[in-house]
Amino acid sequence: MAKPKYSFIVPVYNRPDELRELLSSLGDQQATHFEVIVVEDGSEQKADKVVESFAGKLDLTYLFQPNAGPGAARNNGASQAKGQWLIFLDSDVIVPPGYLAALDAMPKLPSLFGGPDKAASDFSATQKAINYSMTSFLTTGGIRGKKKAMEAYKPRSFNMGVEAMLFQKIEGFRAMRFGEDIDLSLRAEKAGTKGVLVEEAWVYHKRRSNVRQFYKQVFNSGVARIHLHLLHPGSTKAVHTFPALFAVAVIFLAVWALLFNANRLLPLLIYSTFILVDSTIKNGLPAGILSVPAAFVQLVGYGLGFLKAGFEVYALRRKPKFGFANTFYK
Repeated sequence: MAKPKYSFIVPVYNRPDELRELLSSLGDQQATHFEVIVVEDGSEQKADKVVESFAGKLDLTYLFQPNAGPGAARNNGASQAKGQWLIFLDSDVIVPPGYLAALDAMPKLPSLFGGPDKAASDFSATQKAINYSMTSFLTTGGIRGKKKAMEAYKPRSFNMGVEAMLFQKIEGFRAMRFGEDIDLSLRAEKAGTKGVLVEEAWVYHKRRSNVRQFYKQVFNSGVARIHLHLLHPGSTKAVHTFPALFAVAVIFLAVWALLFNANRLLPLLIYSTFILVDSTIKNGLPAGILSVPAAFVQLVGYGLGFLKAGFEVYALRRKPKFGFANTFYK
């Protein structure tokens, strides 16, 4: 068998059904010169039977490890990969048929790249709303997945490609609980390689988050930004403070309106109207309505995580915990 050009590496934790959808989409690729490495990260609901069902359809390797987090799972998969290019995917994405064909069509593939995420027409209204909040320029989601962004592009691990030689040079993902993909990009920059957005290499990101899970995710992203600044001084830009300022403004206006003058909520109502109209045009009315609270959760959650971690580190002088204890996912 010829050596594959690409190695898809997928960490999975208790998600056999969504892994089945991902593997099915990889089986529909127009190109065939790739392998898939699934790394089961200590799951109780194992995906081994799902992987077995694709035997003969995909060049597939299944690895099982004690729970150590997605970064460690990606490193484990990379250690077994044969491809020149490592492509890291989250298990909740679906890859369109032309994904690899788009990469093959490039005159020169960057050593570090990533692609945007989109919502498919059959996604639920909640999934479309969360996707909107994570990708719209009316939220800080607009800083990723666009060439004209407010900061230098950093690929995210739900859809990230790294040349195997570069991955080895920078020693893969660091053992961090949050922000390990941005940390990898920043270390690659220090090694002389900047991440490049390949807009044609997009995926459907089928997030299965409820509001509570989404808040926790974005809150942790805010915490990660402070941790990343400690590891990479100067990496925090003005744009990263916007959600914190937004969170403070929302709290101030809400308290002012409650105690003194309800008209103080007018700026938030205007902002909500922009979100509602824009998302409704793009995703339909149900998703448009849900995009309003999703946008506030995304911005306020990130902002509060940023403020909490910043207060603990700079005011209380607490040493942050970059890794994790016990089970990663709890």
